[in-house]
Amino acid sequence: MTRSRVLFSLLGSLLMSACGVNAGEACKGSSYTCSSDKEALECRDSVWRAVPCRGASGCEESSGSVSCDMRGNASGDACAASAEGRGLCTADGKGVLECRMGMLVQVKTCGACTMSNTLVTCAP
Repeated sequence: MTRSRVLFSLLGSLLMSACGVNAGEACKGSSYTCSSDKEALECRDSVWRAVPCRGASGCEESSGSVSCDMRGNASGDACAASAEGRGLCTADGKGVLECRMGMLVQVKTCGACTMSNTLVTCAP
């Protein structure tokens, strides 16, 4: 992880510019783009899929990569293939979410959840 404020970086070919594409439309390969400042699109299973980026940094494209700040995302939100198995704290800091099969799922409740880079700590 190069930036602690971003849960994950979506690395993909931005040469296949997604300008003007929408979630649900057909695509090829595995690429990412920002559809807005709070949403990324991931080409997954040949369809553009929306991934919310609710954190303060939102969705940013820079130097051939897309960064999606997922802090603030909730259980049931979509997550990218590159985030599978990774966790983050719930917005209220009282639980842990994990990306499972393309969706954030709450896996733990705690008194205080903290994150340092990609390390998630859930204290009683």
